[in-house]
Amino acid sequence: MRLTTRLMATIALGTLALGGCSSGDATTPASGAPASSAAGGQGGESGGTFAVITHGGAGDAFWDVVKNGAEAAGKQYGAKVTYQGDGDPAKQAQLIDQAVSQKVDGVVVSMANPDALKESITKAVAAKIPVVTINSGADKSKEFGAITHVGQSEEVAGRGAGEKLKAEGVTKLLCVIHEAGNVGLDQRCNGATATLGGTVERLQVDVSNLADATSKIKAKLQTDSSLNGVLTLNPAVAIAARDAIKDGGSTAKLATFDLSADVVDAIEAGEILFAVDQQQYLQGWLPITFLYLYKKNLNTVGGGLPVNTGPGFVTKDNAAQVAKLAQGGTR
Repeated sequence: MRLTTRLMATIALGTLALGGCSSGDATTPASGAPASSAAGGQGGESGGTFAVITHGGAGDAFWDVVKNGAEAAGKQYGAKVTYQGDGDPAKQAQLIDQAVSQKVDGVVVSMANPDALKESITKAVAAKIPVVTINSGADKSKEFGAITHVGQSEEVAGRGAGEKLKAEGVTKLLCVIHEAGNVGLDQRCNGATATLGGTVERLQVDVSNLADATSKIKAKLQTDSSLNGVLTLNPAVAIAARDAIKDGGSTAKLATFDLSADVVDAIEAGEILFAVDQQQYLQGWLPITFLYLYKKNLNTVGGGLPVNTGPGFVTKDNAAQVAKLAQGGTR
């Protein structure tokens, strides 16, 4: 009971801090910080040293918010937090190895390509360094020895998106994948396929070449006029798809996963139906909170099950509220 009380009290403090940031008083700007930076609170490094290593780096609208959450939690708990991101799984594994050699107090890692990271993560666990996985790779998290996973079930989120698109009359959907080999993206498309009740086709694009992505989506819609829905899995690709629909004269309905300021504006304008929101700020904040509690009190969270941060949905009904929060770098 004492451990539970302490855990709930600490998370309550974190929630109050999150509420303060959500009012627009974010402690960290949404962009412009270096890819690897420290956020030290008033207690110096007494709260521990934690490495956050993801498959997306600074300057990406989604991962900047994750970074903000991690750094804000570090400040709250007097911990040193370093953030590094790299889309190359081999380089991501090297960053994990470096964190282990530095004897950090905990590692947070996203697993878009779990098998490529398995050896490095298991080395961290063997070195008695607690690991929290985030965002993707939930089905491998426990197997690799992580103390918990923070994110959303991508297939469940895909199912929710498929249901909403079906309700909007979509019968033939284009699901746009922007990263080859990312298991979570396949799971999103699989979920949408399961609930749409119509046909789902997949299109591979490159998130680092948005102009080409726009061209490919436009060409696909012009070639097949029966496509009356587009589901993107990334906010930048969502804007590329919006432009493709406009430029191609298509009437296809558009929805996306994940948020950016541009996506929220497009939802308000009626150009995007909805965004599946996995609340990525929490994917930065919560792992640092959990690692801090583990270091200080040997608390674990989840009981072997993931801690879900989504899916939620941003629609025209709540987009204006979310837009205000996004200005503070927390959504």
